[in-house]
Amino acid sequence: MRAGTLWKGRGVSVLFVMATAQEYGAELQRRIAPLITGVGPVEAAAATSAALGALQAKGELPGLVFSLGSAGSKKLEHAEVYQLASVSYRDMDCTPLGFQRGLVPFLDEPGTVEIPRQIPGIASASIATGASIVSGAMYDAVAADMVDMESYAVYRAAKRFGVPMIGLRGITDGKTELSRYEDWADYLEIVDHKLAADIDRFFAAVVSGAFSL
Repeated sequence: MRAGTLWKGRGVSVLFVMATAQEYGAELQRRIAPLITGVGPVEAAAATSAALGALQAKGELPGLVFSLGSAGSKKLEHAEVYQLASVSYRDMDCTPLGFQRGLVPFLDEPGTVEIPRQIPGIASASIATGASIVSGAMYDAVAADMVDMESYAVYRAAKRFGVPMIGLRGITDGKTELSRYEDWADYLEIVDHKLAADIDRFFAAVVSGAFSL
């Protein structure tokens, strides 16, 4: 885990959150200093909660948590960036006890959680989070537009502290079956440039007042 530095502008403080240093390319490095959580929902929830707890103790709890990185999709344009329209937990399955798949028992949350705050001018898509890489025919069991391993976990951690979350994901894989590390990594530089451009859009929207909390 690597601690992040809050971005502040026009009265808005933001904690950016990413899973891996591999996704944190040169263009993003010129703009933000994110919390790096590690891969998967457990690491993402643990690291985000720890960071927010530490910030709260210092009286510096951010007004927004911003999750970003890569995602897979069989439906969306390859190497394009989408903001999160909704998040869900694709691993959660308590159907033998009568609960709808994706619904966390005894938690006051729907199976799919809408993300109401949106950055103007960026396409949005739904995302499903889980602890496994999705590839090939596995996409047929996923209702969401794209998949990742952290977004829902970051959302839940942020909500524990009463902080809203938004997110951006660049599509690095999904059109073909994954068979090697490079099938994901080869597109990270392209996605880095496009995520950085959309971060600039976010900054501009905050400064202009088009995005507010």
